[in-house]
Amino acid sequence: MKIYFATGNPGKLKEVSEKFAGIGIEVMQLEDEYPEIQTSQLEEVVRWGLDWLWERHKVPLMIDDSGLFIKVFDAFPGVYSAYVFKALGCEGVLKLMEGVDPRQAEFRCCAGYIDGNGQVVVTGTVKGRIIHEMQGTGGFGYDPIFVPQDQKKTFAQMTVEEKNSMSHRGRAFGLLADKLRE
Repeated sequence: MKIYFATGNPGKLKEVSEKFAGIGIEVMQLEDEYPEIQTSQLEEVVRWGLDWLWERHKVPLMIDDSGLFIKVFDAFPGVYSAYVFKALGCEGVLKLMEGVDPRQAEFRCCAGYIDGNGQVVVTGTVKGRIIHEMQGTGGFGYDPIFVPQDQKKTFAQMTVEEKNSMSHRGRAFGLLADKLRE
């Protein structure tokens, strides 16, 4: 079975492809961007994006929307994480957090699938903390500044397999894979 994944991020494509390879699903990149609606909920972004892409392509497809939710900033940047990353990067977030304690945060990923039978939408979460300086060269986005709960390494210091075993995206796409197996 083939499922198209609408993403321009090669890191996401690699992570998701490896997650689904184990259950015999080939993940192909769908090179089409969908407009993201402005809302405070990841799930609303994903549901709207799935419908929009389905109307254009009519093939089984997946998308996701993720965010970094920093507790002390009332869950900001949340759904605006991609915009904040483009504007400030990890360095900017670390600067905003100078002198801030505690540094609790969580990553959330909402993953969705659509085909002719409808939609499936799930959410994966991982709690952790923002460290004081970037560490690691792997991964992408906020990975160099986020350490998952009960771990010593950032996502950027982990292998893809280690990260997938505990990340918000790994959890969300694991739930989605389980739903698709049913």
